[in-house]
Amino acid sequence: MTADAVSERASRTATRDGLRKSTILGGFAVLFLVTACLGAGLGALPIPVSHQFAILADSAGLGRLTDFTGAEEIVYLHVRLPRVALGALAGACLAGAGASLQGLFRNPLADPGLIGVSSGAALAVVAVIVGAGTLGAFLGAETVYFLRPVAAFLGGLAAVLLVYTIASRGGFVDVPTMLLAGVAVNAIAGAGIGYAIFASADQELRDINFWMLGSLAAATWDQVLWITVLAAGPLFLLLRLSHALNAFLLGEQEASYLGFDADKVKRIILFSAALMTGIIVAFTGMIGFVGLVVPHLIRLAFGPDHRLLIPASFLLGASLLVSADIAARLLVLPAELPIGIVTSLVGGPFFFWLLMRRRGGMMHA
Repeated sequence: MTADAVSERASRTATRDGLRKSTILGGFAVLFLVTACLGAGLGALPIPVSHQFAILADSAGLGRLTDFTGAEEIVYLHVRLPRVALGALAGACLAGAGASLQGLFRNPLADPGLIGVSSGAALAVVAVIVGAGTLGAFLGAETVYFLRPVAAFLGGLAAVLLVYTIASRGGFVDVPTMLLAGVAVNAIAGAGIGYAIFASADQELRDINFWMLGSLAAATWDQVLWITVLAAGPLFLLLRLSHALNAFLLGEQEASYLGFDADKVKRIILFSAALMTGIIVAFTGMIGFVGLVVPHLIRLAFGPDHRLLIPASFLLGASLLVSADIAARLLVLPAELPIGIVTSLVGGPFFFWLLMRRRGGMMHA
């Protein structure tokens, strides 16, 4: 086969792979748009899709495409839309963090919640909530509120560094040790949170309990803006590191042989995953299993190529969490389930299935 023929064949393969990737991501994008319309339209006050587009058009100065009520406009723009946006950002960040950690650890069981990132972030946020009165006297109440993302990032980063240090040996991450270290971090963080609950005043206790269960009910455009600004960099970095994560599937030494700075890649992924998880935990509370379920489903369906896995995880994670929020709002009307309960009800059985699947594979190996 001539060099021209080889080049032409490689070009056709690259074109076919690019078309496949674009098609899959386009499908996930459509799924997200449908889910977002449902999330913004369903509830105690139903808002048809036509009215949603009319409200957006009127807000953009394009005129009223169709009639809608003032109540629909207020609910859509100031309640439903920021809630959908917050859920989409939270799902994208948690799923992206899970996908990147699974690629780094080379194991689908890695998840921000399972290895202690979420609980480390939660402990830091609870400490800020309990100390809000004292801190507020010096810094102001609004400043203390925005200390939550900083504290959550530092807590999540400390947890992931501790787990990685314990589980890493000679450049290889021992998965059972990683999971056990995650269990230990979760237990320690849980004990710290329990003590904070025991020592807190009534208002602090209510704040902690409401926050710990996870919810998008208090979503505001300010929160959406903060998360967008803080998460944009890590999300972009994970997309840029998709080639490096593919190389990491072969091992850290092999990735170094291929020209990647393994230590630098690890630091970026750990910092990015901790930052994204910490931001979401700070504003939404504990929402588990999104980072485990989403990347694994995509990997099962489309393979382990991170050039597809990372962006697809963003889109499917956003769709999944918005869907979970819809369920949380509609299952027990007129009340509302915490979204963390919904994701745990889905993610818990999935995790059991994943463990049994891996156990069955080991038994037949």
